[in-house]
Amino acid sequence: MASDTLDRQPSHPHALSDFDLHLINHGNHERLFDVLGCHLFEEGARFAVWAPQARAVSVVGDFNGWTVGATPLVRHDTCGVWEGFVAGLGENQRYKYAVEGAQGEVVQKADPLGFASELRPDTASVSTAVVRDLPQPDYSRRMAYDQPMSIYEVHLGSWRKHDGWRFYSYDDLAEDLIDYVVDLGFTHIEVMPLHEFPFDGSWGYQPVGLFCVTSRFGNAGGLAHLVRRAHERGVGVIMDWVPGHFPKDAHGLARFDGGALYEYADPKKGEHPDWGTLVYDYGRWEVVNYLEANAAFWLEKIGMDGLRVDAVASMLYLDYSRQAGQWVPNIHGGNENLETIAFLRRLNANLYRRYPHAAVIAEESTAWPGVSRPVDQGGLGFGYKWNMGWMNDTLDYMARDPVHRQYHHREITFSFDYAFDENFILPLSHDEVVHGKGSLLGRMPGDDWQRFANLRAYFGFMWGHPGKKLLFMGGEFAQAAEWNHEGELAWDEAALEPNRQVSDLVRALNRLHRDEPALHEQDCQPGGMQWIDGGDAKQSVVAFIRWDSAGTAPVAVISNFTPTPLENYRLGLPRAGRWRCAINTDSTLFGGSGVSEGVVVATQAEDWHGMAQSVALDLPPLATIFLSLEP
Repeated sequence: MASDTLDRQPSHPHALSDFDLHLINHGNHERLFDVLGCHLFEEGARFAVWAPQARAVSVVGDFNGWTVGATPLVRHDTCGVWEGFVAGLGENQRYKYAVEGAQGEVVQKADPLGFASELRPDTASVSTAVVRDLPQPDYSRRMAYDQPMSIYEVHLGSWRKHDGWRFYSYDDLAEDLIDYVVDLGFTHIEVMPLHEFPFDGSWGYQPVGLFCVTSRFGNAGGLAHLVRRAHERGVGVIMDWVPGHFPKDAHGLARFDGGALYEYADPKKGEHPDWGTLVYDYGRWEVVNYLEANAAFWLEKIGMDGLRVDAVASMLYLDYSRQAGQWVPNIHGGNENLETIAFLRRLNANLYRRYPHAAVIAEESTAWPGVSRPVDQGGLGFGYKWNMGWMNDTLDYMARDPVHRQYHHREITFSFDYAFDENFILPLSHDEVVHGKGSLLGRMPGDDWQRFANLRAYFGFMWGHPGKKLLFMGGEFAQAAEWNHEGELAWDEAALEPNRQVSDLVRALNRLHRDEPALHEQDCQPGGMQWIDGGDAKQSVVAFIRWDSAGTAPVAVISNFTPTPLENYRLGLPRAGRWRCAINTDSTLFGGSGVSEGVVVATQAEDWHGMAQSVALDLPPLATIFLSLEP
């Protein structure tokens, strides 16, 4: 075994320091991306890779004819990192690590901290100066709880394509996508995973190169330009991040140095039964350090404003998708993965310490308590949590024929019972428009007019409901077909009148969401919502008040989920005065029938719904209206 002397050799001035090695050994190197991987200098390139069980490691590539052993690395015994310097090596050189395992087998692996790679199906890493050259991000767009947040979720590969088949580049998207999002009034974009992944059909959720920006759309500099362009237009950028599992591809992390290294050795913990992937070993501090440093990389070097952590439930539960006998209880006999809990708490505490204006968002589908509560209060420390319960219940409700909705009223109101248990984002995500589920429009019952009216009413209800908003691409213009990652959005439909009018409504809702403090300031505070009437199941009406933090500018949100106009419907209101209709989803502007369009009503001193003031107005069919108190 080679000796631990490389960092002391004067012929290698760019070698790792003893302090770097100490931090790596203890899993505490916050800037792991600055020391591991391939780093370029004027004199050449330094390579460093963690492979503690390997018998030998060398770099192979075009520069040495891919000859195993021609460019050997030296092992640091203190931490299992192998390091070496290749004089004269510059940018855009393909390379891999030839790793000899304990049994003498040699596998060629892509760089776990590589910053660029070949376009699939090729799998080599590519030398680049990306980490050194990318500008530092601007964190002025704070993703705070009292700020408006309306997120447009997008799959970059299928949003729009050149000639219907060629990918847009990051530079293309920096213009066309950002213009589109700004025009519609969204405050944020959420991009599906952009770390390198081998299979298009995984949509990025089975990544191989966590530090590598996918080459499908360009390079890391192009992505950083897209993010900067968004920031210049006042739009934040969130990326889906996948620290829960990784695929078994031979060039990836699986059995990286001849044995289980990044993954749990026990298949009852290390094999993911749903996806045929491997699960990170959250009990190994070097792996935790790798994942935490990767999260920091996307926030710091690419400039993302937030990360949405994918599949958190699968990480938290040892018995996730496993039958009896297929999982190992924790030391207390429970099904919680205690190592994952420790990892997530450490991750969130450190990220919010280092990047206080960014946000870490959990896609967590169970009733795990305190997902978005601070670590020092016993929570997991996420900033926000997707409200999967709201999504499932309300979509089920909206799919029902209106005549049956009165018998399922709790599906549309139940989410209010727990609306402030977490800091919620209300998602209508890509998962709801694939695999035979149909599009959002396709789920709505009735004839064409009723389907569009149902969708408009639902969007109005969603934008009025406490919680930040997320809408997957295509929903904003009521695309008829479910999402297909191999194609592009149905832009021909977007120009049709009923679809364009849905876009007009989304634009108006986003504007109201931004302009009315009541609709965003207390999204995560119980004082942000007050019932008018949540119990009118017979007429399928839901009515509530949203409050601003000052308590001076309330907004009433009323939804009629039947196709029948309700005449002289009386509603209690918390303030005397004139209330004007800020948005009516039944407006003719949006393709509706125009019932109570532009109405302004004055309250009367008549007790109703426990309030001293009330109004009587005609509720439009299959519609949501917003009433704001005039100053």
